[in-house]
Amino acid sequence: MEMTTLPKPRQPELKTALPGPKTAEIMARDAQHLSTSYMRPYPFVPDHGEGVWLTDVDGNTMLDFFAGIAVSTTGHAHPHVVQAVQEQITKFSHVCLTDYPQEITTSLAERLVKHVERPGEKWRVFLGNSGAEAVEAAVKLARNHTGRTHVISTMGSFHGRTYGAITLTGSKTKYKRGFGPLLPNVSHVPYPNPFRPPLGSTPETCGQAVIDHIESLFVGILPADEVAAIIIEPMQGEGGYIVPPADFLPKLRALCDKYGIMLIFDEVQAGMGRTGKMFSFQQFEQYGDVQPDIITLAKGIASGLPISAMLAKESVMTWPVGSHGSTFGGNPVAAAAAHATLDLLEGEVKHPGCGESLMENAAQVGAYIMAELKKMQAEFPFLGDVRGQGLFIGLEFVKPDGSPDGKLRDRASLAMFGKGLLNLDCGEAVIRISPPLILTREEAETGLKIMRETLASLN
Repeated sequence: MEMTTLPKPRQPELKTALPGPKTAEIMARDAQHLSTSYMRPYPFVPDHGEGVWLTDVDGNTMLDFFAGIAVSTTGHAHPHVVQAVQEQITKFSHVCLTDYPQEITTSLAERLVKHVERPGEKWRVFLGNSGAEAVEAAVKLARNHTGRTHVISTMGSFHGRTYGAITLTGSKTKYKRGFGPLLPNVSHVPYPNPFRPPLGSTPETCGQAVIDHIESLFVGILPADEVAAIIIEPMQGEGGYIVPPADFLPKLRALCDKYGIMLIFDEVQAGMGRTGKMFSFQQFEQYGDVQPDIITLAKGIASGLPISAMLAKESVMTWPVGSHGSTFGGNPVAAAAAHATLDLLEGEVKHPGCGESLMENAAQVGAYIMAELKKMQAEFPFLGDVRGQGLFIGLEFVKPDGSPDGKLRDRASLAMFGKGLLNLDCGEAVIRISPPLILTREEAETGLKIMRETLASLN
């Protein structure tokens, strides 16, 4: 089934000074009435979107290079997603999935597990509303199944802001300050970052160094037979869009097998086709067995509608009836959007100019962006590292001594915004590139032009 060709969207054109009068007025009201915890990095109030473009209430059209933190997989107001949502909401918008089965969620689970199941290995799905909920469910399941209590996470990680999730999170202390006591029996180990190798290692040995560090904990600090799970992002998101060395995940899988520990992959930000494969851990399958026991999904699963999934091997999903549930989890309208998103990711429905599927497009356009950014890295010495896979790309800014330069990153990010490019930071000094997966090469060229102009002005 071919998609109808969409009208060509407008190029970014700043029509008024930023912020415009309507933006300023709404932001002032927002500051008076909404939570003080919201961040508001830029003076931007969206009014409507089309594809990879967002237009604010003052008529400024911006190129979206962050997709609501890797959420808007199919861009804004994609006609196939809109149609699916409209059709479902005319049928029913809620019948609690905890109590009553629904075909739309049953078939969604079937579609998700087919991307991970192997012969003789069945998986099951728990549907929730958010990434944090999926993580909470994963930890509860791992503890319940193993009868163990301890969980190991990583430094630089982000797993959400609910109590269990912030305990596991290791990226920023502000997420935890003033909220204790947190979840007991949680430890953090370094993440193997080849650009900033931990534990005195090198880019080539940092994966093994982290494995050795975990083994050392089992010798003198933490009994391995009390560890229920290790939870890790196969590619770390909020910590800086970091890709670990190729040998790390296979070695981590072997370590978990050795001690009977559940391996949980948090695919909330890097999953759902963003790296060019359905799940980011699949980028490492050529190097050995990386099959996890549990997977958490959210963000890009439904192109902006709130739904999450916790996938687990059937042999692991042993919690009893009624032990976990959700009133709104697996909402049928969100499930319809997830089906439509999968249609485009898998290539059942084709988006104009995006090859056979959005996963293929993410791989191809992402490779083009990476190649162009590598050229810029050679030209601008403060661009210390360009890393990523598919449309999961990070740019790290550095000082002359190689240390992170967060202030320069912030200047660059704001300057790009002023030129019409929406982006978002992560890590200490990283700009993330996580656009909708419908981004074409032509649209990517527009974003790269803005980035080059910005970097040249900094230089």
